Amino acid sequence: NREDMLNSKSNRLTEALEEASKLFNGVSRAREAALDAQFLVLASSLGKEKANELHSEMTAFDSVAFAEDLLTFMGINRLEVEENDSDSEGAPGGFLPSDAWKKLGEEAQKYFRRAPTFHYMLGSFKSEPPVPRQRIERQKRATGGEAKRAMPAQLQKMEESHQEATEKEVERILGILQTYFKNDPNTPISFFDLVIDPNSFARTVENIFHVSFIIRDGLARIELDEDKLAVIEPSQRDSRGEEDVAAAARNQAVLSLSYQEWQEIVESFEITEPMISPPPQTAEEEMEIA
Repeated sequence: NREDMLNSKSNRLTEALEEASKLFNGVSRAREAALDAQFLVLASSLGKEKANELHSEMTAFDSVAFAEDLLTFMGINRLEVEENDSDSEGAPGGFLPSDAWKKLGEEAQKYFRRAPTFHYMLGSFKSEPPVPRQRIERQKRATGGEAKRAMPAQLQKMEESHQEATEKEVERILGILQTYFKNDPNTPISFFDLVIDPNSFARTVENIFHVSFIIRDGLARIELDEDKLAVIEPSQRDSRGEEDVAAAARNQAVLSLSYQEWQEIVESFEITEPMISPPPQTAEEEMEIA
């Protein structure tokens, strides 16, 4: 499309440059950048040929005509200058208005881009000595140390009370498991029947947490029955010694239970009453809430 682009009435060259500018934003390879540079050379050559073909009446700069047009723009009265040429001894510069040069400066200012003036964003930089740090008094440090020493003691008491409550609950659940197993020693107890509380999802999670300690200590074991369901039974410490129990192979497992899964288990296993009754303290709190 060389002839079409060189036509003075056509804007195809401008459109091609705009399209190349958009395509250059997505350039990511060296070959694409080389093609863009090649196109730029070709577009420059076409632009030069198109400029040479333009017909302009101004073949040379006429300084006299330019000066006359400039004086007219600045507001000089040419008729008054011609009438008083014979009387004036000097140049006709006295007939320029007082704001002539200001008017010319304001007009020329539109065609020049001025660089922004330099200034400091946060004021001028002045090197100052660092501010000396204030020393903390020893009395304040001692007071803070006493407060810090008191905190671990309180936390330790809370941890001991929580650990004691957990141990008691684990022993209580182990007793419940052993009592159920004595009544029917040949039938393992379903793990879900033992830990699921149909009335409380939170107590179900607590039961699983406490039973995990019983399994960890080797006081009970979990196996799979014929239907691939988990069953739990107490470990027989009488038949094998403490060393045999400790040396037995153990496997770790992670159990996840959501609220929806808890509801589905309650419905599928038709659990109506919990095998592990709530702790006495929890039962009293529920009675008070009711």
